Amino acid sequence: MAKQVLVTGASGFVGSRLAEALVAAGHRVRAMTRHPDEYDGAGEPVAGDVDDPASLRAALDGVDAAYYLVHSLGDDDFERRDADAARSFASAAATAGVARIIYLGGLGDDDGTLSAHLRSRREVEGLLGTGGVPVTVLRAAIVIGHGGISWELTRQLVDHLPVMVAPRWVNTRTQPIALPDVIRYLVGVLEPDAALGAVYEVGGPEVVRYIDMLKVVARIQNKRPLPVVMLPLLTPQLSSMWLALVTDVDIPTARNLVDSMTNEVVVHDDSIRTLVPGDPLGFEEAVRLALADRRAAKAAG
Repeated sequence: MAKQVLVTGASGFVGSRLAEALVAAGHRVRAMTRHPDEYDGAGEPVAGDVDDPASLRAALDGVDAAYYLVHSLGDDDFERRDADAARSFASAAATAGVARIIYLGGLGDDDGTLSAHLRSRREVEGLLGTGGVPVTVLRAAIVIGHGGISWELTRQLVDHLPVMVAPRWVNTRTQPIALPDVIRYLVGVLEPDAALGAVYEVGGPEVVRYIDMLKVVARIQNKRPLPVVMLPLLTPQLSSMWLALVTDVDIPTARNLVDSMTNEVVVHDDSIRTLVPGDPLGFEEAVRLALADRRAAKAAG
């Protein structure tokens, strides 16, 4: 059954593709953006800003379900900002009578060792439900797709470095997922009653180390194997400054990403594959698709 759906972050990496997929599936999509006059993506643009609670009322009015794809990773005070935004959105969604909120969060064992970034994602999960609207959560690690920050970090390291000066976190295990699979799962949890209030872990079929990811990307691009010089005492602060120097990721974002790279992020429960059947793309296929999308975007100007 077609639903009226709000997509926050509709201009972003995941939100723009999600809006397209929802429209293709026959749903009526409101694309929430701070600059609706400039929006040229799928759905009907609507003004809204999670930092402005008053703006959320009109955006959420008459909405059946809302996708929450907002974070402030590049902000030094991102934990407070994300918490305040989640509280405002939860309250506004409850007042508007929204039936469900769907949130894309982060993988990681909640054992007291989560990075600030992943801890904030987990806090937002809880805060989105404080208004009483059921929240469906998808937890993911790195999403492989053109335009994603973590993917761009990986690609640019391979492109720019003659030698990989590697801190300890390059040996951390992660379970990357292809962007099309994230979109497929986000669309797939929109209607089933079983997804109301549920938490799902999503990932691709392989668990890899970050250093293995770099090596695979280098091979796919026909680059020579990346020499690795291990510097286990390289601090997170120095790592983030180094990443900001050799990529176009800013220092606050790099620092928050590096902090998270010390946490193992793998899927322990794959029940999402029962609710939304289909085999996820492998890492190499996801990389090739991301690189092809980048070439197409560059060719289009």
